Amino acid sequence: MKILFVLLVSVSLMFAVVNINSATQKDFASLKGVGVKKASDIVSYRTKAKCFKSIDELAKVKGIGKKTVEKNRKNLVLGKCK
Repeated sequence: MKILFVLLVSVSLMFAVVNINSATQKDFASLKGVGVKKASDIVSYRTKAKCFKSIDELAKVKGIGKKTVEKNRKNLVLGKCK
């Protein structure tokens, strides 16, 4: 039973939704094609811009292109700005 629980939790974390207006560097680093450096760049961009206006705006971050956005689109949400 414990193994099943751990498996279910692991699978749910693999497909976690990332709110691009509140996500941490660690959250962004969990996305496909996004490592620690790119995740840091995303957080820096968001800080300067105040918030993202659309999911597609992620492609404006240096090192994050349209292909990376498309690979992750189903796991991204646009939350309210802080």
